[in-house]
Order: sequence, then C-alpha cells, then structure tokens
Amino acid sequence: MAFVNWLKRRLVVIAGLLTLAYLLLPNVVVTVFSFNNPKGRFNYTWQEFSTEAWQDPCGVSGLCASLSLSLQIALWATIGATLLGTMIAFALVRYRFRARGAVNSLIFLPMAMPEVVMAASLLTLFLNMGAQLGFWTILIAHIMFCLSFVVVAVKARVMSMDPRLEQAAQDLYAGPLQTFLRVTLPIAAPGIAAGALLAFALSFDDFIITNFNAGSTVTFPMFVWGSAQRGTPVQINVIGTGMFVVAVLLVLVSMLIGNRRNRQKA
Repeated sequence: MAFVNWLKRRLVVIAGLLTLAYLLLPNVVVTVFSFNNPKGRFNYTWQEFSTEAWQDPCGVSGLCASLSLSLQIALWATIGATLLGTMIAFALVRYRFRARGAVNSLIFLPMAMPEVVMAASLLTLFLNMGAQLGFWTILIAHIMFCLSFVVVAVKARVMSMDPRLEQAAQDLYAGPLQTFLRVTLPIAAPGIAAGALLAFALSFDDFIITNFNAGSTVTFPMFVWGSAQRGTPVQINVIGTGMFVVAVLLVLVSMLIGNRRNRQKA
C-alpha cells in the first residue's frame, strides 16, 4: 500500500522522466555509434570501439562543406526571419489597420500547410520567375517558412507586455527611440530570442523544402539523406553528437544565467 501511495505521488514525475528518456534515446544511439568501426559501408551494426572518426570528422568528401553551407543558410535565414517577424509582430499587436485580421490568419498558413505543398509552390514560383535554383532560393524559402514561427513567438511576448512601463519612460522624458531601446526591446528580448532559436533549428534541419529548391546545391540534411542510400559514414554520427552536445551546453548556460539573475533579484 505504501508503494502504491508513493507511486501515485510521483506518477507525473516518473511519466515525465520516461518520456524524456524516450526522446533522448535516438541521441544516445547516435553518440554510441559515433565510436563504432563498421566493417561495411553502413554504420548500423556495432563492431568495435574506435575514435578514428572523431579524429577526422571531415574525412568524408563533401560532409563539412555541406555542414558549412547549412550553417550559413540557417544563420542568414534566422537574421532575416527574426527582423521581419519582430516588425510584423509589433505591427499586429500595436497598430490597427485594414486586413489586420486576414494577416493574422495568413501568418499561420506556413505552419499548418504540409511542407511538400509549400515546397512545390515555391519551386513553381522560382521557375516562373526564371530564378536559378541554389543558395538564394533556399535562403528565401527558409525565411518564408521560418517567419511565421518568429511572429508567433514575438507576438505572444509583446501581447503580455505592460504598456504602463513605456508610458512611465515617456513621463520621464525618454524619446521614442530611447524608450524602445531601454524598455520595449529588453522586455521583448526573450520572445525574440526564442523565435530566433526556433528559426535557426527549423532552417538547419529542413530537408523537404530545401530538396525541392536547391538545384545542385547540397546542404547537410541532403548530404545525410544521400549518404543513407549508399552507405552511412561514422562522421555523420560525430557531427550529430557534436551538435547535440553544443545544444545541451547552451541550455545549461542559459539556465545558469537565469538562476544567477533570479538570485540577484532576490
């Protein structure tokens, strides 16, 4: 009976930990197989421990070039989507204009529309315009579908802002630009940062839209997909493990900074 009561009190925590373990299981598999030394072309069966792939992560031709290209596209797409999305979010929250309701509804279309439909539509647009498929068509496509996610994240933050804070700054003779830089922007910064991180992750990870509009350009997801057809090099697992570790470190650093700020406020 005591065990049943203990289990009931901690059922939510246990379910959460099991769900987290299930979500992290693929990352564990990728990390383990980054130290594998496969006998054939496919890195699907454990053979023996080896650090050879870690010593030369760019040993596979084209891998690091595709990774660099994906990082560049993701960075520029994040900057473009964040700037445009932040301005759109402020406009939708702070101003009243014609077709405001329609714009609010249209913002959600890229999030609800299947990626293959958007990919085909963008490809049709680029072909009708006579654009050469490559870096710039991928970048435009990524900014387009990342924009909605940034708008939603920033809009939620802006809607929760207390307008009296800006009014207090104006009462203290702060100009519009000073009020925006000293009051509005710092308050909206968490929403902007969340939208930017989401845009970067979506852009770097995208395959379907990129595959339709890339032409002969090869990004990292396309390289991984192509490698899976003829053999999966261990270096792909190395790159994946490195990216996972970097993401975890960023989360831990942000948590430490947040906890330090909370202690200072207390």
